[in-house]
Amino acid sequence: MLLLKNCYCILTDWEHTLRSADILIRGNRIEKVGPDLSPAQGDGGDVETLDCSRFLAVPGFVNTHHHFYQTLTRNLKPVQNAKLFDWLVYLYDVWSGLDEEGVLVSSLLAMAELLKTGCTCSTDHHYLYPEHFSGDLTALQFEAAEALGMRFSPCRGSMSLSKKNGGLPPDSVVQTEEAILRDSRRVIETFHDPDELSMRRIILAPCSPFSVTPDLMRESAGLARSLSVRLHTHLAETEDENEYCLKRFGKRPLALMEDYGFLGDDVSYAHGVHFTDEELALLAETGTSIAHCPSSNMRLGSGIARVREMLDRRVNVGLAVDGSASNDSSDFVGEMRNALLLGRVVRGADGMTVEDVYRMATVNGARLLGYSRIGKIAEGWGADLALFDLHRIEYAGSLSDPPAALVFAGMNHGAAYTIVNGRVAVREGRLTGMNEDDLFVRANDASARLTG
Repeated sequence: MLLLKNCYCILTDWEHTLRSADILIRGNRIEKVGPDLSPAQGDGGDVETLDCSRFLAVPGFVNTHHHFYQTLTRNLKPVQNAKLFDWLVYLYDVWSGLDEEGVLVSSLLAMAELLKTGCTCSTDHHYLYPEHFSGDLTALQFEAAEALGMRFSPCRGSMSLSKKNGGLPPDSVVQTEEAILRDSRRVIETFHDPDELSMRRIILAPCSPFSVTPDLMRESAGLARSLSVRLHTHLAETEDENEYCLKRFGKRPLALMEDYGFLGDDVSYAHGVHFTDEELALLAETGTSIAHCPSSNMRLGSGIARVREMLDRRVNVGLAVDGSASNDSSDFVGEMRNALLLGRVVRGADGMTVEDVYRMATVNGARLLGYSRIGKIAEGWGADLALFDLHRIEYAGSLSDPPAALVFAGMNHGAAYTIVNGRVAVREGRLTGMNEDDLFVRANDASARLTG
């Protein structure tokens, strides 16, 4: 058992708080929330008690889109100022050298950053399979998640269109449709656990309308639904994508998804920057979710997603850091701050609220990934939460509203503690599952091999 004693402030959901209260965790669930808690008489077993009098306790954050392998290619000079299609064309050749150590260490690095900034559950969209790669890529990613203690729901991504048949990537990183569908079924049958508080789930995720065939989109949707897993893809990220789809298929990207059966409450799209009013209405009608990636959209100059309109229409919008070559960080609190500020650029000072951002970062993200019992600090819910020390100089003067202070103020977004499934994954700001100095060295070595 774990007893979080005398929390300075508890954000129980996206808008409700408690002061000077306790949280009792038994196993992987929150048992009680309230003042003066203690384990019941005769419970037996060890109880770890943490003094939380300096800490803001928040539900663990949920990251809804990422590309872990890109942590090895951050900040590359040739594409610091490139837009999406040019950025991709350059980087595909670099990424074609990805090996087994690169997959493992980049997954560890991305998840480490997420955990250290309060994120307890993440997906990853890995769609690039170099022809020389011989290991079990999905197994390597789950090995990393287990080592660090992160709740993980990765995508088995795919690309089947190379340059020779109208796509962007080289032949060396795409696969045949037969190989993609065969391995998609394998990873679902091997790894997917549908339990309410599962630590391992699988999503099927063809990369985008310009990197797979219509048949693969349809077949992936059919396979996912036959095996009761969720679907994901990139969509409506740039105007270039709209132009490509109109020229090649005669339709905008969302209309293509409708043709492919790639809409519904089991589907999410990354980005969703360039939707019309009619398309927003279709998203709301079908229950399709959006993974909002504000930092990446700014970094690549892709545009500003219409998040306020989506939320007002009851489209489910989660939050995502996106790949670390288009964000250069996996700082989840930093992503929350960027979502807040970017949402105000076009809609004014009330165009995005702190409550909106917390909701996207917690329950909305959980819903996007298919989890119904994470994203709140409430009795019976999964014990995923983060503790942030607000009694530091950068928060002085901001404590009239502690949850808002974490997003508006501060200069270090590191969590003091991150708890996943009832276990401490970050303690006093450091990972418990791995030596951070060793990870730093391994990640730099892997990056040098890939980019050198």
